[in-house]
Amino acid sequence: MIKNLLWHCIAFAWGFWIISPISAQNAAQSRLPTVELTAGMHVIQAEVARTYEQQSTGLMYRRKMGINEGMLFVYEAPEVRCYWMRNTHIPLTIAFIGDDGAIVNLRDMQPRSERSHCSTKPVRYALEMNQGWFKARGLKPGFKLHGIPLTPAIGP
Repeated sequence: MIKNLLWHCIAFAWGFWIISPISAQNAAQSRLPTVELTAGMHVIQAEVARTYEQQSTGLMYRRKMGINEGMLFVYEAPEVRCYWMRNTHIPLTIAFIGDDGAIVNLRDMQPRSERSHCSTKPVRYALEMNQGWFKARGLKPGFKLHGIPLTPAIGP
């Protein structure tokens, strides 16, 4: 009897240990520190994702985002960057941004898609906004954003 009870306790604890990280992975990350960016007369409140963990989670599992809110991804060095929308429920437009703050290219991304959306050349920054935000304001490649933090990302 005691042996049976002990076996059940071990099985329960093992199951809980396995399920706990999975449940934690299905939650949106807490809001990150923000920076105010400007795009001409438009003001953006962007959460800043600097660490590998923050960048890997991004906007996953979030159900909404304010009209002038976004997430800015800051990297240590310029590289061609690619994004997908696994576990992301909000349709987004991503702006790939060069060191000078200029938009290199824009890509619309559909929710829950694993299709890759890449920069057309090496970039240090990427800014995700609600889909259509840039188009509605006439912002195109070449337009410069101001207020981008110059501090590099924090490595893994």
